Amino acid sequence: MAIAQVTIVPLGTGTTSVGDYVAAVYKVLEQAGEGVKYELTPMSTIIEGELDELLAIVRRMHEVPFENGALRVSTTLTIDDRRDKVGTMEQKMRSVESKLNG
Repeated sequence: MAIAQVTIVPLGTGTTSVGDYVAAVYKVLEQAGEGVKYELTPMSTIIEGELDELLAIVRRMHEVPFENGALRVSTTLTIDDRRDKVGTMEQKMRSVESKLNG
């Protein structure tokens, strides 16, 4: 199980607005299947699942801005792939919350 953070920035679009691109990329996640969890944040998207599947999804996400007219795309990917125990997005948040509460 891996957790990835991905930020995709379309460039050469003629506008500073990216909302339409974000919505189009999000559709890739909606089609990803039950084995993948995801969370859209104001600055990036967090994805959880098997590493090979996450990499394939990020590849598809990267292509979406090109398909929608972007001339250049900058994608930043950070992967947390812990193999000594299962670490989910939810588990990581619970761990921090437990430390904050006491």
